[in-house]
Amino acid sequence: MATHTPDLVPLSPNSEHSAQVGTVNTTHASTEAAYESGGLPQFEFQHWVGQIVYLVFLFAILYWLIAKVFAPRMRRVFDERASTISTAVATARQVQAEAASQAEIAKAEVAEARASSRATAAAAKARVTEEANRRAAEEEAVVNARIAEAELAIGKTRDAAMTNVSAIATDTAAAMVERLTGKAATAAEVAAAVSSSKSGEVA
Repeated sequence: MATHTPDLVPLSPNSEHSAQVGTVNTTHASTEAAYESGGLPQFEFQHWVGQIVYLVFLFAILYWLIAKVFAPRMRRVFDERASTISTAVATARQVQAEAASQAEIAKAEVAEARASSRATAAAAKARVTEEANRRAAEEEAVVNARIAEAELAIGKTRDAAMTNVSAIATDTAAAMVERLTGKAATAAEVAAAVSSSKSGEVA
């Protein structure tokens, strides 16, 4: 069975030019009709599907960028800042605790130094007082010894003077008896007379 193929009729250059001019005219006419309608093409219903797909695609890309790139970086920055702040606060508290401990240690050392200085001063004062008391005791002993020696010397002098007074009194009494009576008295009589006169003075 034979198939019939229609014969192709070549177009002349004039016909091709006419077709192109018709296409341009049709496009120009549609554009003029769109402008004459007074609306924007993106607001027309036939373009909404493409615009929605395009917006969903952009939203997905932005969401992926925020979730995978920007948000982790911001979270990392916030975490680093929080870690730095907490570390600084912990370091400040540790330094404050160390300063308070050092202040307590210094205070204890000052109190110990004061107690030691007071004990040293008390010991020095006690030593000086003891030394002064010892010297005073030694000087008092020397003075007492000198006083005892002086009293002993005075006693010896007094005894010697009394001995001389007795001898003078005996001689005087013997001379007075001999002058009054014209006779020399014996030594025993003179001694008895001197003794009785002494006992009478003492009484």
